[in-house]
Amino acid sequence: MKVHLKKYAIYGLLGISLSLSGCSKEALDVIKTLNTDQSFSPVGLTAILDGKTSIVLTWTKAINVEAYTVELSESANFEGTPFKTIENIKISELPYTISGLSGDTEYYIRVKGTMTGKEDSKWVMTTLKTASEQIFNPVDLSTITAKSVVLSWPAAAAVTSISLSPGNIQRSLTADEIAKGSALIEGLIPETSYSAILLNGTKTRGTAIFKTGIDIGDAILVTSVAELTAGIASAKGGETFALTGGNYDFVGATGVSLALSKPVAIVAARVSEKPVLNNVGFTLSAGAALKFQNVIVDGGNNLNNAITVGNGVYGEIIVEGSEIRNYKAGVIIMNTSGTSSSTVAALKINNNIFRNYGNSGEFIDFRTGFPLSISFTNNTVYGVADREFIRIDAAGTNVYPAGGVGISVSNNTLVGLANASSRRFFYVRIPAANHSISFTKNIVTGTVGLLANQSQTNITTLSGNNYFNATSLQVTASGTVKVDANGTSLDPGFANAANGDFTISNNTLKGNGIGDPRWIR
Repeated sequence: MKVHLKKYAIYGLLGISLSLSGCSKEALDVIKTLNTDQSFSPVGLTAILDGKTSIVLTWTKAINVEAYTVELSESANFEGTPFKTIENIKISELPYTISGLSGDTEYYIRVKGTMTGKEDSKWVMTTLKTASEQIFNPVDLSTITAKSVVLSWPAAAAVTSISLSPGNIQRSLTADEIAKGSALIEGLIPETSYSAILLNGTKTRGTAIFKTGIDIGDAILVTSVAELTAGIASAKGGETFALTGGNYDFVGATGVSLALSKPVAIVAARVSEKPVLNNVGFTLSAGAALKFQNVIVDGGNNLNNAITVGNGVYGEIIVEGSEIRNYKAGVIIMNTSGTSSSTVAALKINNNIFRNYGNSGEFIDFRTGFPLSISFTNNTVYGVADREFIRIDAAGTNVYPAGGVGISVSNNTLVGLANASSRRFFYVRIPAANHSISFTKNIVTGTVGLLANQSQTNITTLSGNNYFNATSLQVTASGTVKVDANGTSLDPGFANAANGDFTISNNTLKGNGIGDPRWIR
């Protein structure tokens, strides 16, 4: 039986061979060239965003095609005249970049193949939304007053209005303002953080954040170290000390620590003229609260911490729009010895630069007491030693708030932080049920430290972070080590990191608004 089967197989193969040998060369050529009357559609059409308003297209070459036509429309059905038509694109020009598009716009994109003497291929379609533009110029601090600000953009740009919040302020722009590219916005509230949106119709063309200045009528004007020292010593609570620009040099071989027992604020009299407090730190006792706004506080490498907190219950500690530098340990420490819970109502740190810290302690350090919340946003940190970024220890006497301690770290540029394999960004050891950590849209560079490795550390949100030369925060988790496996690892392309200029050049990071906003230009 097997012999007969083999014979039949041989006869079959011979038949196929004879059949193929009978085909003409011309017939084989037809199969090779697949001669049709229509071009074939492109395959694998993709569109990605390059920066905010440029789209990069790519696709795979099809047969029977000499060139391609691309159309863009704001209509899904391509009704009316397309927004843009580009013809005669060669495959050698791919990937193909289309620039100068409108921001904050959903574009419908279609591509077809063309060839002389043949019918065009069918359209292949995709869609992509451009990012909101940023054509606002940086806010000139010298134009900010307690109740007004000047906002500017490129002259004659296509814009129609400015929207500000809080207050839901809708400010139409005059033809003259549009032509010259600036507008004076009045009627604002003193000491208020505003978000401004520059619009062309309903489309966002720029955003700006600023804070109005102090209404000096409600503040105590300070021009010297003696005035500030005396004012703090006699404070009844609720005072705002508005410092004129210049240097305030505190004299002491090991630095000077100013004692606070009441809630006070230390601010710049003018936003554009930051006063510089040299060789000084602040020690808070029960009942105190502290606010820094638009000031430079320099420890002269003589003091461990800018802010030291003891036993007791405290109000909010706020650091806003300032620069805190040159301390041997960190920004704040609470290391109490009492038997009852010591708390800070909130730690709010926004829009600051922190640089030059030693290894005598953690950057944010709560050893026995704790803050009810931490918000750390829009800051840049660099030039720091290899210690923990945020440390909060547990204590048996602590009574945590019902909703837990909320820790939010967002839109920061963090350079060389916790740069040792034994160090952590979050060394938080209070019970997991009593806290939550959100870490979003940060740029982290140049560290071998860990994200976290304590079983109690409860990181609930990780999103939009970029880690460059910081793989230890992304590698596979093991044991209690926690990582951000979904973060990107793009080179931000800092302009001049050695001199503290962290302006980013990476268009993807710019388009997605990652890191400290001051460096996105």
